[in-house]
Amino acid sequence: MKRVMIAAIAVATLPAGCATTGSSGDFGRVLGEVLSQQTGDSSLTQAEIDAGLREALTVGTNLVAAQLGQTNGYFGDPEIRIPLPKTYRDIQSGLSRVGASGPLDDLELRMNRAAEGAVPEAKTLVLGAIRQITIEDAVRILNGGDTAATDFLRAKTESQLRASFTPYVRSSLAEAGAFTSLEQVANSYGVGGVTTTLQNDLTDHAVSLGLDGLFHYVALEEKKIRENPVARTTELLRRVFGSRG
Repeated sequence: MKRVMIAAIAVATLPAGCATTGSSGDFGRVLGEVLSQQTGDSSLTQAEIDAGLREALTVGTNLVAAQLGQTNGYFGDPEIRIPLPKTYRDIQSGLSRVGASGPLDDLELRMNRAAEGAVPEAKTLVLGAIRQITIEDAVRILNGGDTAATDFLRAKTESQLRASFTPYVRSSLAEAGAFTSLEQVANSYGVGGVTTTLQNDLTDHAVSLGLDGLFHYVALEEKKIRENPVARTTELLRRVFGSRG
């Protein structure tokens, strides 16, 4: 019990500087220390292990949110940058060759800024799901695949995240003049349609890829914990997951 308390305190007191991509090793190390208690101390209860897992997942979520919720968290990251829908991306590519893609480039930027701005709300919802993890959930996560925790969190939060992201992204795009720009380009290049349909399609596109980007990094954090010997003490997770082959 003492070691679990120490691990929980370590999680809770990680310095603010840990909220960067370079701090994933700290996340993996702390989770590794907590998980190792499952086999290293038979006096621990499943409830205590469950609490330790939730603490560590909270750290991971905070790391990802800090990374993506800043300026260029999406736009500056080629892994998750949200591109325009294909029809407009093709037009953008053609116009860029003659230096005339400015309106579409701006539209792409606005989509990514909207996603970045929605991250704090996403973090709140994910943290809420973590707090609701049961002992049975924790056991399945620990014994699951490389992204078992990510899959669990996405299943628990995606509908809420989509509902939360959608009005925020729509409002951000509208306020930035992105919809006006979209309609002008659509009419100019013969890909126009009903205004509402164009706006809905662009918003849904930005929301879907925004969520994909969020869970992409949550999954990477989880994989590091489970697989990467640099991100935690190899022996600790070998004892926990060694039987999984």
